[in-house]
Amino acid sequence: QVQLVESGGGLVQPGGSLRLSCAASGIIFSIYNMGWYRQAPGKQRDLVARITRSGNTDYADSVKGRFTISRDNLQGTVYLQMNTLKPEDTAVYYCNARNTISMREYWGQGTQVTVSS
Repeated sequence: QVQLVESGGGLVQPGGSLRLSCAASGIIFSIYNMGWYRQAPGKQRDLVARITRSGNTDYADSVKGRFTISRDNLQGTVYLQMNTLKPEDTAVYYCNARNTISMREYWGQGTQVTVSS
């Protein structure tokens, strides 16, 4: 019943930009903290950015100044604007939702981002 659907991934050259979207359904979106994670081949899944229900944000050091996370509570969607992309940003990007009361988590299927010349 709960669904997190990512979109917006693709192939981009170094220095380019992409905007990822995650559309949530089946949850009361406004009580969930949201996050973006990524996983490269042979690597563990790591936090990229998160945004709380109140709008506070955190970023991994590797993306600070380049990525921006935002949310639209009316639409039930979280976004990740990615600028000045680097080859090391190549990974599958996953949307995460965490219930701030129960701490239950949900994950999206993921969307591939490839940065290459």
